[in-house]
Amino acid sequence: MFGRIVIVVLVAAVLWAVLARDTGAGPHARYHTVRQGETLWAIAAESYGGDPRESVWKLQTRNELAGTTIVPGQRLLLP
Repeated sequence: MFGRIVIVVLVAAVLWAVLARDTGAGPHARYHTVRQGETLWAIAAESYGGDPRESVWKLQTRNELAGTTIVPGQRLLLP
């Protein structure tokens, strides 16, 4: 009896893992191309309301930036 329950649970877990995947129906990714003289602070303030400090951190994290240095032409993925 216990063995059957374990098998049913394992089969259910495998089916859930196979069938429960991303459908791609979420919002499209937004990008920003850095212009001459722009800073992360300016991009965060322009793209999001309120205090830009959290948005700067999100930009750094999302784009795997070690610091706040960005260059013109760089394409940033917006959070």
